[in-house]
Amino acid sequence: MKQARCLIALIAMALSLTAAPAFAERNLVPTLEPSFNVCPDRPAEPTWMQEIPLRQAYQRVLVQDIYRAQNLERIVETGSCACEIRFPAWDEAEATFRDHHPTAERWEMLQASDVYNRRANDARLEAKAICEAAGNW
Repeated sequence: MKQARCLIALIAMALSLTAAPAFAERNLVPTLEPSFNVCPDRPAEPTWMQEIPLRQAYQRVLVQDIYRAQNLERIVETGSCACEIRFPAWDEAEATFRDHHPTAERWEMLQASDVYNRRANDARLEAKAICEAAGNW
């Protein structure tokens, strides 16, 4: 009898634990709009990047890597982390992509992404210090 009560109590507890997350999930309202604590008025990615087919996503990643590297380097060069410096329009990154990588193969773009990531990482610590001082990190 005692075992049956324990088993019933365990089942009830298990059911209550699985029902709680389901209830909480119903209260979540997903949004597709990004929200940022720092520089909330960032320019959106160009439409063509958002519409790239999945099989060509490496192109979008490369432009994002170019953008990140250019922006971190610009912060270090200017010594400023104003929002328009940290998150400028995508024009320069797009131009770099179109000037240097328009017909590159997938593997070449992946290698280029690696180069831009190294450049960004080289500038990151100094840029972070500048941006933290400005309250923009």
